[in-house]
Amino acid sequence: MTAELSQGHRPGGTAAARGLVAAAHAGPAVAVTVLAALLALAQGLDPGRTVLLVAAVLAGQLSIGWSNDLVDLGRDRTTGRADKPLATGAVSPTLVRGCCGAAVLACVALSLACGTAAGLVHLVCVAAGWAYNLGLKATVLSWLPYAVAFGGLTVFVALADGDRAPWWWPVCGALLGVGAHLLNVLPDLDDDAATGVRGLPHVLGRRRIAPVAAAVLVAASAAALLGAAPAPAVTAVAALAVLGLAVAVVTAAGRRPFVAAVGIALVDAALLVVGR
Repeated sequence: MTAELSQGHRPGGTAAARGLVAAAHAGPAVAVTVLAALLALAQGLDPGRTVLLVAAVLAGQLSIGWSNDLVDLGRDRTTGRADKPLATGAVSPTLVRGCCGAAVLACVALSLACGTAAGLVHLVCVAAGWAYNLGLKATVLSWLPYAVAFGGLTVFVALADGDRAPWWWPVCGALLGVGAHLLNVLPDLDDDAATGVRGLPHVLGRRRIAPVAAAVLVAASAAALLGAAPAPAVTAVAALAVLGLAVAVVTAAGRRPFVAAVGIALVDAALLVVGR
């Protein structure tokens, strides 16, 4: 806790708003929400249902992000995380708890408004994110919530249209989620190790994470290409791009393996959307 907070001061409105955005893990939250919107577009949902679906996904992602920083508050203070607004005192835990509770309520209402079956699937996805925050992140099953959440997201979108997702949507989504987990944890390995967190990425070790992530993401690409069966030219271009990036992941130095693995993830996301 900062000296200012200990003396009774509170962050101003603008600072608190910035802190709320940062504590929500805005980057991943926006990325997943945009992916949901693109999937809804690919599915052909009407505008009203699309708005409901996107709002439900955003509310769920906000609740996951805020709960993550609330659960990790003690760890983040111990490791001196200057990028965590709760740990630095840029935003109060009371405010974040209130916003998180409101996001949960909004997520439940908006999800079920998309249809009972669809809503329940999405709530399982959000529950998987919470399960990760509440303990699975520190076990070798840390990948499982990502697989459930990303794979389930595709099923949610299809069910919101009264449709059944093609087999390769949840398969590709689940693999994409596992790859995203491996890449997302990479910058925090040292801080996690210092506080006893030992998920799958920590078991693999820093050297193996990017190659394993690349293999998982290549498998996602293969599933997407097999299921979508795009034109031969599109298949060739996508396959060459993914294989080239995979080679870079294994052989490049510095941050280039990480960047290349992110590139594969982007190709997979594009195939997931345009292949429908």
